[in-house]
Amino acid sequence: MKVLITGKNGQLGSELQKTCPSNIELICFGSKDLDISNVEQVNELLISHSPDIVINAAAYTAVDKAETDVGQAYAVNKQGAANLASTCKHINAKLLHISTDFVFDGTSTLPYTASDATNPLGVYGASKLAGEQAINEALGSQAIIVRTAWVYSVFGNNFVKTMLRLMSEKEQLGIVGDQVGTPTWAAGLADMLWALVAKTSDNTINEQHSSANNSLILNWTDAGVASWYDFAVAIQELAVEQGLLSKAIPISAIPAASYPTPAKRPAFSVLNKAQAEELSGVKTVHWRAQLKAMLTELKAQA
Repeated sequence: MKVLITGKNGQLGSELQKTCPSNIELICFGSKDLDISNVEQVNELLISHSPDIVINAAAYTAVDKAETDVGQAYAVNKQGAANLASTCKHINAKLLHISTDFVFDGTSTLPYTASDATNPLGVYGASKLAGEQAINEALGSQAIIVRTAWVYSVFGNNFVKTMLRLMSEKEQLGIVGDQVGTPTWAAGLADMLWALVAKTSDNTINEQHSSANNSLILNWTDAGVASWYDFAVAIQELAVEQGLLSKAIPISAIPAASYPTPAKRPAFSVLNKAQAEELSGVKTVHWRAQLKAMLTELKAQA
């Protein structure tokens, strides 16, 4: 089976390449080789390679910058998704598209399911939701949309690596304690996506997914719940344990209101993963265990 990945240099794209099953013929493009907002380029590359499945890991993810860079955010997150969907329709390929918890407004008190009402608070979330809608319109049940959150890995820039740097430079830190969600190790997300690819190829998911005309929307993060403060405390604790940090510094929880950002973020974005676990056959692992595994990998690279 032939799988084409967009966004090959990102955290998820890198993990997908690292964990690719041996029976997959893999074709990967970064933004320099494939700008998904360029419809001619999308058509040309997808038609010439003719994959069975496209995994779209390309996205405009600069949440705060998106508030002023609206055109570019929509070009990639909405138009790029629409371009991929329409070409996938043309070549009869399935599309696995990565979306975000930012499609929700964070007012829920229960983990969000795929069918819960969306209400993005900023440009990033709104552009990603517009991309989801464009895919559903063009491809219907030929697409699976996977919403995730708080992604980190040994690749690229992310919260974990930023915290490790700040913890080694600063005397103390204040981290937002009133935004709650779940961290996601990109390696775990990649494993689940490969499981979906396998199930998609043997039509298991199509048989179980009854809403024949709409794209299937699934949620995936690690298990458990954390605030950014909880996450930072765990990063420090595990990093000191593993010798990645020489000492611990005081960390205090601060309200989001005292750390204003251009984009408003959902206060609660825990996602319900039950359907994704059932369809993929992969069980979520607690975020602390995943964080420990990532830090072990980071130490091995040092």
